[in-house]
Amino acid sequence: MSPRSASVNEELRRRSRERLLQAAVELVDERGFEATTLGDIADRAGSARGLVSYYFPGKRQLVQSAVHRLMHRTLEEALEREPRTEDGRERLARAIDAILGLAREHPVLMRQHMAGLLHEEGFVQCPEQQRLSELLGDTIARSGAEDVTAGYPMLRALLMGAVYAALVPGVPMPIPVLRAELFERYGLDGEQGSPRGGGEPCRGDLSRFFATDKQPDDRTE
Repeated sequence: MSPRSASVNEELRRRSRERLLQAAVELVDERGFEATTLGDIADRAGSARGLVSYYFPGKRQLVQSAVHRLMHRTLEEALEREPRTEDGRERLARAIDAILGLAREHPVLMRQHMAGLLHEEGFVQCPEQQRLSELLGDTIARSGAEDVTAGYPMLRALLMGAVYAALVPGVPMPIPVLRAELFERYGLDGEQGSPRGGGEPCRGDLSRFFATDKQPDDRTE
């Protein structure tokens, strides 16, 4: 059998990384951070365990990158959903609802994410986090903010604060109250965005956010 080409190897590595990200999101959402091991993640992803350390320094960095992927793809999906719009205020409303929706639908995962950000490593500087920053920065710019440089970190801080408040064990604030406060802060109409009602969280299938096509020889990398 002839050796695989460099391009084939690169594609296999990309898909392996995608499966690790998806597995990390799914398992931490199901079991929590402490109950999920790197071995569990590798097994769920169908990857050799040594590949985890090839892509990520440790579990915390892997999980944070995975959650940032979930966040930026959820945000992107909300911003570009039909009917598409270039209206900056509507896009900002969609962004707020998208992030608050993650807190509602994935409380275990998002609570761990917030706790991880307070760890000494802080933000993991990775492509997933950078894409999230780009989307939020573009959203605040389109909304008509006079000072985008100051507006972006403020939006990020307010969203993080709202997620934290919604997930504090024992004394969570209702997401509709947090939404109303953010909408008032930015002068948005309550009918804008994509408000969600009460009831049980609907986690849905997250596979659309990850390019996880399997190859028969992935495990042999």
